[in-house]
Amino acid sequence: MFQKFQETAAPEQGPGRLAALRDVLAAEALHGFIVPRSDAHQGEYVAPRDDRLAWLTGFTGSAGYCVALRDSAGVFVDSRYRVQVKAQVADVYTPVDWPEVGLAEWIGEALPEGGRVGFDPWLQAVEPLRALQGKLESVTLERCDNLVDRIWEDQPAPPMGRVFVQSLELAGEAHGDKIARLAGTLGRAKTAVITLPDSIAWLLNIRGSDIARNPVAHGFALLHSDGTLTLFMEHEKLSDLGDHLGPQVSVAPPESFLAAIATLGGPVAIDPATCPVIVADTLAEAGVEMIEAQDPCVLPKACKNEVEIAGSRAAHLRDGAAMVRFLAWLDAQPPGSLSEIDVVTALEGERRATNALRDISFETISGTGAHGAIVHYRVTEKTNARVEDGHLLLVDSGGQYVDGTTDITRTVAVGRVGEEEAHAFTRVLRGMIGISRARWPKGLAGRDLDALARVPLWEAGLDYGHGTGHGVGSYLCVHEGPQRLARTGTVPLMEGMILSNEPGFYREGAYGIRIENLIVVSGAPLLAGATVPEMLSFETLTYVPIDRRLIVTEMLTRAETDWLNAYHATCRARLEPLVEGATKDWLIAATEPL
Repeated sequence: MFQKFQETAAPEQGPGRLAALRDVLAAEALHGFIVPRSDAHQGEYVAPRDDRLAWLTGFTGSAGYCVALRDSAGVFVDSRYRVQVKAQVADVYTPVDWPEVGLAEWIGEALPEGGRVGFDPWLQAVEPLRALQGKLESVTLERCDNLVDRIWEDQPAPPMGRVFVQSLELAGEAHGDKIARLAGTLGRAKTAVITLPDSIAWLLNIRGSDIARNPVAHGFALLHSDGTLTLFMEHEKLSDLGDHLGPQVSVAPPESFLAAIATLGGPVAIDPATCPVIVADTLAEAGVEMIEAQDPCVLPKACKNEVEIAGSRAAHLRDGAAMVRFLAWLDAQPPGSLSEIDVVTALEGERRATNALRDISFETISGTGAHGAIVHYRVTEKTNARVEDGHLLLVDSGGQYVDGTTDITRTVAVGRVGEEEAHAFTRVLRGMIGISRARWPKGLAGRDLDALARVPLWEAGLDYGHGTGHGVGSYLCVHEGPQRLARTGTVPLMEGMILSNEPGFYREGAYGIRIENLIVVSGAPLLAGATVPEMLSFETLTYVPIDRRLIVTEMLTRAETDWLNAYHATCRARLEPLVEGATKDWLIAATEPL
């Protein structure tokens, strides 16, 4: 099994660890210390060595902060984790609704007379720190070494996973051509600093294993305007690459990174959203001119080429057949006979049976009943619940295949489900269909489309707290920027971008609903008489039946019904040749038209 079910949160250890941190604060004459969930590379995902937020507080979500002061400690979490955090942190920590309450506001109220709050300059990016500093009037932020590392006696070692080649047949463009292409976009900059692990992996057509579920390796890179690149990564990780990197790429040890950037002739481009403060400090101290610009890999990586899109289609077809085998099996089990762990185990088994699975793309969310309302619920041996009659079972999962990354959520009925749940499910489905059917002029961003998924819920005074969709990598991270379907999605949607389409609804303490397909932005055919010549639309990548038993058909419009029937007909046509026996019978029944 890729997925394990041990309890990783340790609320009972939080008070002692916080007390030890406060001893260090006193010794350093600091009033507080900021603990983000980040590492020196500023990606979303961290290795066990860098999971300081979880070690200190017990909170295991994928985003958040702790601000530990001498007499109070806030754990800042967004709407996805507000149920989860209550169960994972001890009462010495105060959960804070973030970003509604910002770090600066909270720190300013906690230290009204001023004070000194420390932070690790490797773990804070330039722009977030600048914004924080700009809002603090009397509190001083001070660079220091990592105070959590001082008290973490059994801190894991840095990851040292081997790096391997993502072949040209899967990447669609040689890494030398990528380097040359991006070097030509640097403008005045002579060098661009790259810290994001997935940017480096994409640019060099390599993959790694330093982060669970995400095939990336830790390192830094300098992209030079002359079409060369310096990679700062341990040679031991690169021993399986042979001559793949070629003469354009030189390799240096990571510990030489700061010294190397101090010798650069400017201007040097840094991405203020992801560049660690210590990098900007080093450049400034060396007198090197800096230009703030987006990581040059981010947008090209997001716009998948035809080879990557074809690979994603193939991966989703393979994954869809595994999902259908799982759903057919699930429906055959009597209510109450399964646990949440049984569900996870069975689904991973079907994906493994493809003989193509490299990893799961994230920890499978298998939430029955009230657990479904915990947006990023992770089942453990301690929380494992029975899947009972009358429950909704929410299963959010995905696979990592060399040709694509998948992410799919299906919410299914177990036995007889109530009318409230069916009405909410239908509203969520209508929102998902609204995104799927969307056509829009080029230049619009995710924030311009996000409401399409929410209108059916808004009509009933309902909503959900997370975004409607995130970007997805090509055998890379399942969460990828800069594209988003969300109120915060400001980047125009462009052809080749893969996103999730996953509206939901959550009744805390009762049930959760989410329906998710992956979609890719594509050109929309010109309609007769149209006055907007360039339109975009979405191509659906995920083809797995949606539970018809939960649909209140009279709530659907004719256009929505037609879309769903066409979707199910395509599910049947694409998947029927890949399954047999009872699974084929289930598929045929599950895709009957409404």
